[in-house]
Amino acid sequence: MGTLWFCLVAVMLAMYVVLDGFDIGAGIIHLFVARTDEERRMVLRSIGPVWDGNEVWLLAAGGTLYFAFPALYASSFSGFYLPLMMVLWLLILRGTSVEFRGHVESEIWAAFWDGLFALSGVLLAVFYGAALGNVVRGVPLDASGRFFEPLWTSFAPARLNGVLDWYTILVGLTALAALASHGALWVWLKTEGALADRSRRAAQFCSWLVVALSVAVTIASFRVRPELYANFSAHPLGFLFPAVTLAGLAGMFVELRLGKERLAFLSSCLYLLGMLTSAAYSLYPRLLPASTNPDFALTIDNAKAADHGLRIGVAWWVLGMALATAYSVFTYRSFRGKVKLPAAGDSY
Repeated sequence: MGTLWFCLVAVMLAMYVVLDGFDIGAGIIHLFVARTDEERRMVLRSIGPVWDGNEVWLLAAGGTLYFAFPALYASSFSGFYLPLMMVLWLLILRGTSVEFRGHVESEIWAAFWDGLFALSGVLLAVFYGAALGNVVRGVPLDASGRFFEPLWTSFAPARLNGVLDWYTILVGLTALAALASHGALWVWLKTEGALADRSRRAAQFCSWLVVALSVAVTIASFRVRPELYANFSAHPLGFLFPAVTLAGLAGMFVELRLGKERLAFLSSCLYLLGMLTSAAYSLYPRLLPASTNPDFALTIDNAKAADHGLRIGVAWWVLGMALATAYSVFTYRSFRGKVKLPAAGDSY
């Protein structure tokens, strides 16, 4: 049951990154691709009907983590208290930026919220990437499964490290480039004219950064934690996940050159899914490695809830995720197609 719930949590987190990732990416690039107030409102309108629904996957993943692996939830949410509070505030600021922008007709008011929307998107992408970097690198767990990390120490991934070091910052920059590209492809998919053309060029530029940073972060990951390769060498079928990543990258470049916006965006989704599932596969059965002593790591076996509760939870999880999936499908189908220029006075 532990392995099943490990897979379910990994899938839910991957779905959140794919869906809310283009919202965050749209915020990252919108000041660069949108030159006028109308174009910025167009970018906001492209994500307006779906951004809050996409965040349901983050809430659901957090709830599932608490239910399935309570020891991991307790350890990580206390050890990462400061960065988690920062992420919470960034999520709040991003939401208020979308909703408050159109409440006052003022250039200064709109520019303030536009800047805050972009800044919160940039910082969220970096913090999400740094969080993944911490999980891959390991944290200074003690024998009781607890830890505390300052925001930074020497910027070296040492035994007693901080949240930020050269490796986690590298992962954060990779996430920033990947989500910026993902968001640019979404805006290209949902808009027309000059805005769509600039979004396509932004996606092309970011795609090259994604390739370079993906190679760098892969090499760095095996340097920081050499045992990540163990699962791939023991079970070569796992190379399917990196293959999905490469297929997504290749598809992005090919479809961008051919001008096929939908396939380019789907290729970006494939890349993100491949990267995240590759990381999850390489970590299994560890949930949170220890940089202090490998025996202190939180694993599926020592962090999971009782099997009886996990078995009962599967039925409720299927019901809940069926409702969430149905809602997502309905929303995306209802607002499919290109967005139109918003009328004066609309919030976005």
